[in-house]
Amino acid sequence: MVTVGRVVRPHGHRGEVVVASETDFGDERFRTGAAVYGCRGGVVEPLTVVASREHAGRWVVGLAGVASVEAAEAWRGHELRVPESTLRPLGAGAYYAHQLVGCEVVTEGGRAVGTVRRVDLAVGVPVLVIEGRGEVLVPFVDAICRLVDVDGRRIVIDPPEGLIELNWTTR
Repeated sequence: MVTVGRVVRPHGHRGEVVVASETDFGDERFRTGAAVYGCRGGVVEPLTVVASREHAGRWVVGLAGVASVEAAEAWRGHELRVPESTLRPLGAGAYYAHQLVGCEVVTEGGRAVGTVRRVDLAVGVPVLVIEGRGEVLVPFVDAICRLVDVDGRRIVIDPPEGLIELNWTTR
């Protein structure tokens, strides 16, 4: 299963929820009649979208069987997912975020940087959040990410001088 959104909070009085989309295809994933899956308490629940609209960069979604603020509140913080088999193929050089998570990152010179823990899509350019000696943020752009081998779970980067050291944060 692949995450396509996360329920942020209830919206209104009829059980709708605000969803932070984690897909470029929100109009497809959250359209009326679409099937998504939620997981609460280790139980996967099939859900049907009964209403949706995009609003301020997020989706306001009505789910079948979720008809009150209290029912919507029970979904707060939970992911909405779809089977990986339902993903559409992407063009050459394009990747789904879940394909990048777990990839080892090394420089062209062979220096280990760390492992991609997540892909931050909140800004205009996707950013690889890499965990190694600390956390480093690397823009996912062709000029820096020179080789992406999702099958081999490896990304080779050519960062500008100082990017890793200046960007490295420790927890």
